[in-house]
Amino acid sequence: MADEAILQEIYAVIQQRKNASPEESYVALLLSRGLDKILAKIGEEATETAIAGKGGVRAEMVHEVADLFFHVLVLLGYYDISPDEIWAELRRRFGTSGLEEKRSRAAGKNSGRKTS
Repeated sequence: MADEAILQEIYAVIQQRKNASPEESYVALLLSRGLDKILAKIGEEATETAIAGKGGVRAEMVHEVADLFFHVLVLLGYYDISPDEIWAELRRRFGTSGLEEKRSRAAGKNSGRKTS
């Protein structure tokens, strides 16, 4: 399996585990506990990633980022959002300045506002 395909493969397993017993699958257990539990795990993993980043130990950062990616994939699975949609959005943004991209999002939000 190509390295870049692993996230898609993990996502496919997450989709399969939606129908598994929560007693036999961590993914099924997490999904059965609902959105708030999934979001809490993402917050926990993001915090652990930040702490590992601050500590600067490469192996810890790799481990924590992998945990974070996994739990984000569970969230995507919860909403049936394929990683392909994320890749498409990243491709759309590629080559655009981050500052420019943020300005375009802010302009889009402001365009729908009423003026008095």
